[in-house]
Amino acid sequence: MPGEKQTAVNYYVGVDVGSASVRAALVDGFGTVVAHAEQPIQVWEPRPDHYEQSSADIWAACCSVTKEVVRGVDASQIRGIGFDATCSLVVVDKQFQPLAVNSEGQNHRNVIMWMDHRAASQVERINATQHRVLNYVGGAMSVEMQPPKLLWIKENLPESWEKVGYFFDLPDFLSWKATGVTARSLCTVVCKWTYTSDRGWDDSFWKMIGLEDLVKDKYEKIGNHVLSPGEAVGEDLTADAARDLGLPEGIAVAASLIDAHAGGLGVIGADVKGHNLPCENQPITSRVAMICGTSSCHMGVSETPIFVPGVWGPYFSAMVPGLWLNEGGQSATGKLIDHVVRGHVAFPELEARAAASAHSIYTYLNSHLDLIKKSLPVGFLTVDLHVWPDFHGNRSPLTDLTLKGMVVGLTLSRGLDELALIYLATIQAIALGTRHILEVMQAAGHDISTLFLCGGLSKNPLFVQMHADITGKPVVLSKEVESVLVGAAILGACASGDFASIQEAMAKMGKIGRVVQPNHEHKRFYDKKYEVFLKLVEHQREYRSIMSSE
Repeated sequence: MPGEKQTAVNYYVGVDVGSASVRAALVDGFGTVVAHAEQPIQVWEPRPDHYEQSSADIWAACCSVTKEVVRGVDASQIRGIGFDATCSLVVVDKQFQPLAVNSEGQNHRNVIMWMDHRAASQVERINATQHRVLNYVGGAMSVEMQPPKLLWIKENLPESWEKVGYFFDLPDFLSWKATGVTARSLCTVVCKWTYTSDRGWDDSFWKMIGLEDLVKDKYEKIGNHVLSPGEAVGEDLTADAARDLGLPEGIAVAASLIDAHAGGLGVIGADVKGHNLPCENQPITSRVAMICGTSSCHMGVSETPIFVPGVWGPYFSAMVPGLWLNEGGQSATGKLIDHVVRGHVAFPELEARAAASAHSIYTYLNSHLDLIKKSLPVGFLTVDLHVWPDFHGNRSPLTDLTLKGMVVGLTLSRGLDELALIYLATIQAIALGTRHILEVMQAAGHDISTLFLCGGLSKNPLFVQMHADITGKPVVLSKEVESVLVGAAILGACASGDFASIQEAMAKMGKIGRVVQPNHEHKRFYDKKYEVFLKLVEHQREYRSIMSSE
C-alpha cells in the first residue's frame, strides 16, 4: 500500500562449478532465482581418460558470473554465498600456486577432473587391500575418488608431488579462495577422501596404500580442519575476494558441497502437501534426489547407516545434517546422450532440421519420435533395440570401470528415424540403470517411494517420463529448474544465520513445480526391457571371460 514500509528482501548467491561451465544465481529467501548467469570453462583431454582443468580459469569464471548476477542489487541485501562444484582434485604448491597434474609440466592445468580415469591401476590396488574404510564406499572405491588420483600423482609426477602444499577438492578450493581459510567441508572429505565424521582420518589406510607422507604432517595437505556444509568459514568474505566477485566484504561464506549434493539439498526437502504423492506425510528418507547432467547421482538418506553393495556411503551428515547418505551414480548420462546423438551419421541432418524449426536438437528428436510412433506408445519403439549404457564404466551398483557400452539391434539404416530410435534406447538404458540402482538400495533397506529430479536432463520431458515409467515411481520436478544453484544458495543462507538449520532453509527455499506420474499400463513392457538389460551385462562378462581364457 502507498506509504506502507516495505521489508527489505534478503538475497543469497549460489555458485555452481559444473564440468563444462560455471553458473551463478541470486536467490531470495523463498528459493526464487531472480538472476542467473553462466560462463564456459576449459577442459583439456591430453590423452584418453585424462581430463584436466585450470583452477585459475575456474575462479575467473566464478568472479565473472557472480558480478553479473549481483549487478544493480543493493549490497546490504546480499547476506551470504555458497559454493558447490564437481569433486575434481585441485593441486597447489606451498604458496598456493598451481602445480601441473600432467607430464607436460603445464602448471596452469592443475585440476584432475572427477571423470578422469587415469588412476585405474591405483584404484585396483587400493581395492585389493580390502581396508575397512572401503565399507563406506559400497565395498569398492571408485577411480573417480581422490586417493587413487593422489597415488597416481606420487607414482607418475614425483616432481609435482615433492612441491605440493595442498590438495583440495574443488568445492573446498573455492571456499579457500573466498576466505583464505583451508578448512574442508565434511561433504567432500567424507564422500571422496575416506574421512569419517566419528573417527576422522584412518592412518592405517593411507600407510597401507603408500601415502604415508600425508599422515606425517597431520594431514595438513588434505585437511585437518573440517566444517559441516552450510557452516560459516573463517572471518567471512575477504577484501580481495569481495573485489574479485563484486560482493560486499564480510558477508558469510558457507562450507561447500559437491555439486550433486547441492542439487539434492535444493530439491529433496521440498514441501509436497497437496500433490497426492506417496512421500507426503512420510519422512524424507522415502525420497531419492536424482541429479542428472553430464553424469547422474542418486541421493538417498536414512536415519541409521545402510550399507549398500556397490553404492557409496553411508556418509553421516554429508548432505542433510543428522542423516546418513547413500549415493548411487552413473558416470556418463548427458555426456552419453550427446556422444550417441552427435556421433551418428544422420546428425548433420538433425542439426539442420532443428535449426530450421528453431528448436533444440533434443526437442526436435522428441517431436520426431512422436511422428514415427504411429499408434504405439513412444517407448515401445525400441522393442528390438537395446543399449547397455556403461560407455565410461559402471559406477553403481556394479562398481566396474572396465565395463563397456553395448548396442543390440542395429540395422544398415542410417537415417533420422534410426538416430531418433538409438537416442530413445539410450535414454531408456539410463533409466533402466537408475532402476537397477534403486532396486539394490531397496534390497539393502531403503524404502523409496518418490524420485526428485533436477539438473540439465530434467528439462527433457522424454528423459523424465522414461524414468517415471521404467522405475514405476512418480517424479517430482522442482519449481526452479536450477535446483543445484538453489542448493548452493541455501548454504549461504545458513552461513548468514538467517535460518536456524539447513532443514529449515530446505523447506522454505525448495519448491515443487511439476509431478510426472508413471504410466502403469506400460509396466509389463518395461519389465521385459529390464530383464534384457540385465542379460546384456551377463553376456558382456561371459564373452570377456571367453576371450581372456587360455
